[in-house]
Amino acid sequence: MPFHADDSWPFVSVVICSYNGSRTIRHSLEALRKVEYPKFEVIVVDDGSRDATPNIAGEFDVRLIRQANAGLSAARNTGWQNAKGEIVAYLDDDAAPDPHWLLYLVSAFVAGNDAGAGGPNIAFQDDTFVAQCVDHSPGNPTHVLLTDRIAEHLPGCNMAFRRTCLEAIGGFDATFRIAGDDVDLCWRLQDRGWQLAFHPGAMVWHHRRGTVKTYWRQQLNYGRAEAMLERKWPEKYNAVGHLTWNGRLYGKGFRHFFRWSQSRIYHGSWGTALFQSVYGVAPGMLTTFLMMPEWYLLIGVLAIILPFGTLYAPLHYSLVLLALAVFPPVTQAWLCGQHAFFRDAQQQPLRRQALAATTAMLHFLQPAARLIGRLRQGLTPWRRRGADRKKFPWSKNVVIWSEKNWRGPEQRLQSLKLAMSESGAVVLNGGDYDTWDLEVRGGLLGSARVQLVIEEHGEKIPGELRQLVRLRVWPVALPSVLALASLFAVLAMIAATQLEWIAWAVLNVPALVLLLRVLHECGSALEVIVSAVPATLKPGEKIVSGVKPHERT
Repeated sequence: MPFHADDSWPFVSVVICSYNGSRTIRHSLEALRKVEYPKFEVIVVDDGSRDATPNIAGEFDVRLIRQANAGLSAARNTGWQNAKGEIVAYLDDDAAPDPHWLLYLVSAFVAGNDAGAGGPNIAFQDDTFVAQCVDHSPGNPTHVLLTDRIAEHLPGCNMAFRRTCLEAIGGFDATFRIAGDDVDLCWRLQDRGWQLAFHPGAMVWHHRRGTVKTYWRQQLNYGRAEAMLERKWPEKYNAVGHLTWNGRLYGKGFRHFFRWSQSRIYHGSWGTALFQSVYGVAPGMLTTFLMMPEWYLLIGVLAIILPFGTLYAPLHYSLVLLALAVFPPVTQAWLCGQHAFFRDAQQQPLRRQALAATTAMLHFLQPAARLIGRLRQGLTPWRRRGADRKKFPWSKNVVIWSEKNWRGPEQRLQSLKLAMSESGAVVLNGGDYDTWDLEVRGGLLGSARVQLVIEEHGEKIPGELRQLVRLRVWPVALPSVLALASLFAVLAMIAATQLEWIAWAVLNVPALVLLLRVLHECGSALEVIVSAVPATLKPGEKIVSGVKPHERT
């Protein structure tokens, strides 16, 4: 229920950043007039608009700041740097807050010592035909929750932060001009040990994209932002280039393929749970892979192979494979369209089917747009991070003798990890049940791992503990890739026995490409580890074996 806030509550600065937002900003400012909160100001940052945005903002009791176009992050920085409030709340120029928005938002700050807070954003009920379909499609701004009250991510259309916390981390990263700045800011705040709060009552209405073209462009930009975030935060992404959130991603458009097998009832041991309920189960590896934007790359490869069926009859089977590859995303899109709920079309079957068909089309298009944006920005499955040096990928042992500087395994591994990270490589820690300590990701297909063992040799001179440090380094290739390369090689040999030399050459190409790529990625990762070992040495330590003299420089 709404509650009363008196003058003792903190002063809030509401910041709206706009670029050519004349179509919707009037609605946002009119809604802000109805917000019930004792002390707040409204700042509109016009980021070089070429339409009537500044004129519309001038009709309201707001502080208007105009600047040359510098991007969304720069505009948000301008907002908090000119804010008078101790809390800075951000609202998009196509969003309208609920009258009690600030009451609930600030109550989250008052209740704890959180660095930021946010709430849900809900689509307008009377929005356009396409906007209603977009609301039921993937890729809309949404929150990620660790618990009912703790957030991992707050979307930029409804978020607030303490001004002191923004100052401490230097505000938003201005390299994110269109999207991704809110994700980066949330991660940097949490890296400082701060927490983000969530209040379900701090609600804003938010316009979804009103045309297929603008939705496509939005998803392209989100793909580019993902690529930029992956370069800055590589440890948060997997080898394919996808982020796995720790919390629960809330929003529409997340229905999984084979949804009927993705739920379970928690009833406790012997049915003793107090409240028995249905819980969603995370999709399995196969389902996740089928729903990745990169699945469209496989569709493209099969479509390229298909014409070669005129040269070699067995390649006609690629048509069957192409159909099987297209089936999952088409089925996923159709299921999501059919399960979408449209309030104003329940008694109009034809309109309901039109909305469902358009929603299905958007579900099918969204991964393609996201993929194109990611590829254009360099986030490819074959990307690699780190120095472009490599050695032949075979296992080796490195032995270090230490006379003076005793260090525990945690200290030595941390030192090695920092040295490897300086090259730009992605370095991962081994888990509790892994037989390796550190892994360097060479790419999607290959990596290298290291395991450390220390032999304690006691004191020769009082106060100087001696150690023999052994490092085992070895390459790791993805088994399924080697199996796929072998399959192409076998098909090529079958073609050779039939004297089909063109088909033999075509089938050998992917086999060789896969094999060479595995060697390259494993070798690059191995070189990162071997090159970093000498940088971890301290006075009184020397490499006994495993690294050649020229590799120690």
